[in-house]
Amino acid sequence: MASIISDPNGRRRIQFAAGDGSRKTLRLGKATMRQAESVKVRVEQLALAASGVTGVVDPETGEWLTRLDEVMYDRLAGVGLVAERGCAKLGAFLDSYIGGRCDVKPATALVYGHTRRNLIAYFGAGKALAEITPGDADKWRLYLIGLKLSDNTVRRRCGIAKQYFRAAIRRKLLMVNPFADLKAAIQANTKRFYFISKQEAAKVLEACPDAQWRLLFALSRYGGLRCPSEHLALRWGDVDWEKGRILIRSPKTEHHAGGESRMMPLFPELLPHLREVFEAAEPGTEYVITRYREHNCNLRTQLERIIKRAGLQPWPKLFQNLRSTRETELAERWPVHVVCAWIGNSRAVAQKHYLQVTDEHFAQAATEQTPKPTQNPTQATESRPKATQNPTQQTPELAREGPQPIGQTALFGQKRHRAGQCEGVMGDTGLEPVTSRV
Repeated sequence: MASIISDPNGRRRIQFAAGDGSRKTLRLGKATMRQAESVKVRVEQLALAASGVTGVVDPETGEWLTRLDEVMYDRLAGVGLVAERGCAKLGAFLDSYIGGRCDVKPATALVYGHTRRNLIAYFGAGKALAEITPGDADKWRLYLIGLKLSDNTVRRRCGIAKQYFRAAIRRKLLMVNPFADLKAAIQANTKRFYFISKQEAAKVLEACPDAQWRLLFALSRYGGLRCPSEHLALRWGDVDWEKGRILIRSPKTEHHAGGESRMMPLFPELLPHLREVFEAAEPGTEYVITRYREHNCNLRTQLERIIKRAGLQPWPKLFQNLRSTRETELAERWPVHVVCAWIGNSRAVAQKHYLQVTDEHFAQAATEQTPKPTQNPTQATESRPKATQNPTQQTPELAREGPQPIGQTALFGQKRHRAGQCEGVMGDTGLEPVTSRV
């Protein structure tokens, strides 16, 4: 615990126990008791982190550090509570940042850990943040490519590295982000698209070891759920058997307004698998999927084995292509905004990452019945008979013929009276009545 000492001249200082057991003093200068109490709370947090008791700085204290002026920050660095600005080490900073992100889910923290591991492996934990240059960042990106990571994985880790060093700037440990110019936008990779036909899905369902695995696969292929988060969040109370709807809870998008859940139809393809698991469930069971809930349960590896057992070759992006297949199917029957509401993504994301152009689309387009031209347009022009009068001056008989057959026109498909065959011959005066000259 820290304590505040007030000197006669109005100055205050804070004493605290360092990690080695010694007593250290942080001099505040002239300050009110309220100001001293506020600093005391931060000093206690920093002392616990520096001594290894917590090992990390809480987010509020981290934000407080970014607002400190140089004088106070240097005083904290002088008593060992923070690293000197410009001398912060990569390993300690990354551990502090990741450990302080109490707002992220375990899966996101795991992704953060992958990028941390790559940074430490290349630069070393003792590398000073200020010593990493934009050129070093470019070389690190090439290092990731050398690890045979996919282009989008490289982009994603570059984006997370940007995020790390942006936080360092906010904490005033750096002035410039060396990773700022690295490309991080995820690109669509249509080469890894794969459409799982209903025949293939039937074989996989038959090869599944139990009813819960069949439901897991069906929810992915015919429900388009994100696996495993949305499968494991599904409760029996979310299934409205009477209205034929299912409430899908989405941990991935719950931080967006209105993204915590969505309604999806109880598709006919899902119904038998849901009923099978429901009838086998113990009374009072809350979650639909009760097995395969452990964090170390690798559903991807198990699905690969099931697919091979079904006599098929595992396709790329196993679960995402199941979701992509379903969205593509639904988009052929329902408006896109409806499908996106059921699947839980935006039109832009669906268009870029999910909707596929399949072999069946080409086959249907090639066999679709369309009118075929009977002759070359040039030949049609050459063989066309010459009109002997203005088309608007058709005889009443022709006008009463009604709709003409496709491919024929009123000019060329019917017999017409020639002007010379009219009963009356027009005189020199024409059709207008004769008038006297003015």
